[in-house]
Amino acid sequence: MKKTKKVLLATLAAGSMLALAACSGGDGGDSSGGDGGLIGVAMPTKSSERWIQDGDAVKEQLEEQGFEVDLQYAEDDIPTQVSQIENMITKGAEALIIASIDGTTLSQVLQDAADADIPVIAYDRLIRDSENVDYYASFDNYIVGVQQATSILAGLGLTDLEGNEAGDAPEGPFNIELFAGSPDDNNATFFWNGAIDTLQPYIDEGTLVVKSGQTDFQQAATLRWDGEVAQSRMEDILVANYSDGSQVDAVLSPYDGLSRGIISALTDAGYSVGDEWPVISGQDAELDSVKAINSGEQYSTIFKDTRNLAAVAVDMATALLNGEEPEVNNTSDYDNGVKVVPSYLLESQIVVQDNITEVLVDSGYWTEEEING
Repeated sequence: MKKTKKVLLATLAAGSMLALAACSGGDGGDSSGGDGGLIGVAMPTKSSERWIQDGDAVKEQLEEQGFEVDLQYAEDDIPTQVSQIENMITKGAEALIIASIDGTTLSQVLQDAADADIPVIAYDRLIRDSENVDYYASFDNYIVGVQQATSILAGLGLTDLEGNEAGDAPEGPFNIELFAGSPDDNNATFFWNGAIDTLQPYIDEGTLVVKSGQTDFQQAATLRWDGEVAQSRMEDILVANYSDGSQVDAVLSPYDGLSRGIISALTDAGYSVGDEWPVISGQDAELDSVKAINSGEQYSTIFKDTRNLAAVAVDMATALLNGEEPEVNNTSDYDNGVKVVPSYLLESQIVVQDNITEVLVDSGYWTEEEING
């Protein structure tokens, strides 16, 4: 048995997810809450559906606790995010919740926060190279990578979704191409390491073949998680390595936005959904990709419930402002280069066509009308 089973058995229990209300449809900006003080919330971009949902969920839940919220999006521009956080400090924010664009570029503004006794919570993306990060709220990002790779193996018929080897597994070989996230996002290496640790035994034995030879993180990395960059790279891979008539059987993609770019490249190259369509992974359960899973274009995504992540971040901020110690469940794995940041890690779930209703609709994350509309 490959190592995937042991890692995944403890992570795929849907019943362990928190039952929280769905997030609101607000559009960010300043808004008034109660008399609990101002909390600054810095999000990276509105170009990704998931960050809009994260921002809305954090804002809504903070306001329910009586806080005023300054929610800002920087559209993936680092100087803009720095300026936004500086303004939050100037306006008297009592705590900061930051999903960084580049986790290595905030040292000075975080020092300003520390000088003003403002606690900082890193949201989903670990902020690096600063001692002024108090807590980190995220998912178990290594396991997310394991789940992405396991979904690929399951789609090829090599394992089930829990990582158990299939008794009638095909021999292969299968051609697979590998994509990674943005090199300035700390999570990208966790996703990559979890996925490669899971796929490597199959690569070593020849069941999986990376025909392009691009197996290093830096070769596979996609700056800013840009779907157009992923599409262009996939097009180049197809031209350089598959013009001989061979087929891509699977693509490891760490994010739904990249998956959609990869799908466009495959479609433009003449691939069509059917028996020879590649198995493509993803992450974040974005609506367009859930629709693509329903139609057979994308095989899987990883569901990370932003409502639950928002609740953890809000609980952390509330505890800190009440002079209490926030709850954490990991104090060893998230070293930001200066300190190990105490963290709370949530669980994630593999979503495929067969469990869309169970995981996404029954939880209230998406409706049947949204998915089928």
